[in-house]
Amino acid sequence: MPEARAKPRHELVDWTMLIALTLMWGSAFLFTKIAVIRLPPELIVSARLTMAATVLVPLALARGLRPARGLRPWLFMVAIAIVGNLLPFLLITWGQRSIDSGLTGILMAIMPLATLGLAHFLIPGERLTPWRIGGFLLGFSGVIVLIGPEALLVIGGERGPFVPMLAVLAGAICYGVSSILARLRPPSDALSTAATVTVLAALLSLPLLGAAAAGGALERVSLPLPWSVVGALLFLGLLSTATAMIVYFRLIQLAGPTFVSQLNYLIPLWAVLIGVAFLGEQPTLGHLYGLGLILAGIFVARQERHRRRAPD
Repeated sequence: MPEARAKPRHELVDWTMLIALTLMWGSAFLFTKIAVIRLPPELIVSARLTMAATVLVPLALARGLRPARGLRPWLFMVAIAIVGNLLPFLLITWGQRSIDSGLTGILMAIMPLATLGLAHFLIPGERLTPWRIGGFLLGFSGVIVLIGPEALLVIGGERGPFVPMLAVLAGAICYGVSSILARLRPPSDALSTAATVTVLAALLSLPLLGAAAAGGALERVSLPLPWSVVGALLFLGLLSTATAMIVYFRLIQLAGPTFVSQLNYLIPLWAVLIGVAFLGEQPTLGHLYGLGLILAGIFVARQERHRRRAPD
């Protein structure tokens, strides 16, 4: 699928969709935090994927779209379903049992830098350059600031959130791998691919949900659920997953990937602000320093591309 050509000037609809994506994806951490207090991660992930599939599949069918044929496209879709949906959703949701939503958003900002490192090995022509290496090291130093030396001394202990933070970072790396797979996959319609991938991820989540039920996790869920938890699940499934996916692909088509990449700066900032406003979270100076270093790393890594496009 050829990459969309970015327009020289962006219209109001482009900025509206960009802000909408920031709100839907950046707020997902807040609503995940609300849901995970009362529900096991496996149930949240399965419900989120199932709701998204119920929206995307009828929409794709109504437009007369069908999944791509052949073994190779399906192998890519299964891989993206696992690495781009099931695993990161599960890892991030599990990690949010122990860490704030704002901190989760900050940790997720490492995703574009992880993608740069992975692309060096997996995509021809995407070699690491001095700008990209500098940006990666700057962003990685931000992660070290976030984790803190005291957390490194208590691996998996009750006194520190080291393992949950690693789970969120692993989720960010999963998204990086998924973006590489999406670039390498055979050409196919974006909406039908999104619908197929979501259905596959929802089906693959069922064994995990069954294992959670067998372990008694579902028995500990007290009914009826508060409306806040029900609303959080609806937001995650219908807005943060289904609607956001549609808006994302549409914005890529209209405005181009460079414009959309501004999400990497906006989402962690929004995640911190909304966590403070609605959950009373208190980010530390270390969190803010770490966020600054990660965003600076993204900025530095992108400078080579801007300089390459600059007129002589």
